[in-house]
Amino acid sequence: MPVKTVRLYTIALIVIDTLAILTAFTLAYILRVQLDSRPLVNQISSLDFAETFITLLPLFLITFWSLGLYSPNVYQKRLTEFGKLVIGSFISILLIIGYAYVTTEPIFPARLVPVYAGVGTLTLLLIGREVLRLTRDSLYYAGIGVQRVMVIGSSTITADIIQNLNRSQRTGYQVVAIVSPSLANREVKRFRSVPEGLNALKALRIDTIIQTELYEDTAQNQRIMAATQEHHIQYCFIPGESEFYSGKNQIDVFLGYPVINVYQTPLIGWGEFAKRIFDLLLTIGLLPIWGLLFAFVCLLQLIFNPGPLFHISPRLTRFSKSFGLIKFRSMGPQYGGKDAAEEFREMGREDLAAEYDRDRKVTNDPRITKFGRFIRATSLDELPQLINVIKGDVSLVGPRPILPQELNRYKGRGALLHSVKSGLTGLWQVSGRSNLSFDKRVELELYYAQNWSFWLDIKILLKTIGVLLFRTGAK
Repeated sequence: MPVKTVRLYTIALIVIDTLAILTAFTLAYILRVQLDSRPLVNQISSLDFAETFITLLPLFLITFWSLGLYSPNVYQKRLTEFGKLVIGSFISILLIIGYAYVTTEPIFPARLVPVYAGVGTLTLLLIGREVLRLTRDSLYYAGIGVQRVMVIGSSTITADIIQNLNRSQRTGYQVVAIVSPSLANREVKRFRSVPEGLNALKALRIDTIIQTELYEDTAQNQRIMAATQEHHIQYCFIPGESEFYSGKNQIDVFLGYPVINVYQTPLIGWGEFAKRIFDLLLTIGLLPIWGLLFAFVCLLQLIFNPGPLFHISPRLTRFSKSFGLIKFRSMGPQYGGKDAAEEFREMGREDLAAEYDRDRKVTNDPRITKFGRFIRATSLDELPQLINVIKGDVSLVGPRPILPQELNRYKGRGALLHSVKSGLTGLWQVSGRSNLSFDKRVELELYYAQNWSFWLDIKILLKTIGVLLFRTGAK
């Protein structure tokens, strides 16, 4: 979200939250005291009740602030925001109940009032924040509050940044100019040199500069920084190397110089242990559901796809450890024993071999049987991988388990990718884009390895359900 919008949006959130909390407590009082004929525990006037909770209102706001609910890193992510609102509302109600026990004056006319207030608070907070989000998006769509951006650089991510920022009008950013000697975009104005672009800052009403590479000429970099300071423009630097995107990075001082400490992955120690427990509890807990489906697919496989039930593929997981990935066999029994490209060449399909070598997948695989196409289209072929989860070979969420012969395609990034266990589903599978190149998929998987969190896992699992039900996301 643009910097100039963040402050106003945060203030609006505080106002919306305040109104939601006060409204919830007011409705709770009305429901129990005025609309419910049962006797009350304490006789408390509406005026006294209102004064008490206006006084206690800061408890909610302080709790929400401590959970980051007024930070763009939280309120720009619906699922994260929802989870923290649930936690924040619960903690706040507990604090008020605790206050009711220690104070000498009663504050609740009946025991159901805090229950009504808690449910009402969460409901109104969610509604209020969603209305505010829709209002902001509508303003962006109308061009109000949109940040005008100049992108400087020619790295591999520059074009992707321009495309993604201009793809959705909800980002609050509009790329209007690019400074690059090699990249061109019909939608934006292009400058071939940095001085030429900087001279047009005022005329183009630029609010933000995004630089995607550092120039060998340090004077060039200093000239860009000086221009942003002179024109009071926001400056962002996005490194082209994905290794710098880790959520565990820390900025420190070393021998008087600022230094970026890059950590491999947060999924170590207790994080790794907790993720394993989570995988086991969820997989074993849902065994009655997926176990019946597993048995039913086995029966259908015997009827419609005679031959071995399963195909066990050698794959690599954490620390490049080899294991056998279990899937329902979807190809003819004569296939799957060799590399796919080799089998395509033996079939005389050099076109498919070239497609597989490039993308590690093909659009129409002739090796797949009719029933195999069905279980692949419904992802039922991957159901036996839950056995791999129980065995500890893979996790529910993680990078795609890769074939041993694919490791050399990762160009030295395989060690980083395999710092975590592979998974049944992952970030690129739910990315919403089915035409991702191999390199783009690797970038998403590296991002997951470096930025793992429980919230990210839960978000991916929920999105995976949507992918399975509505056939969206990457295929």
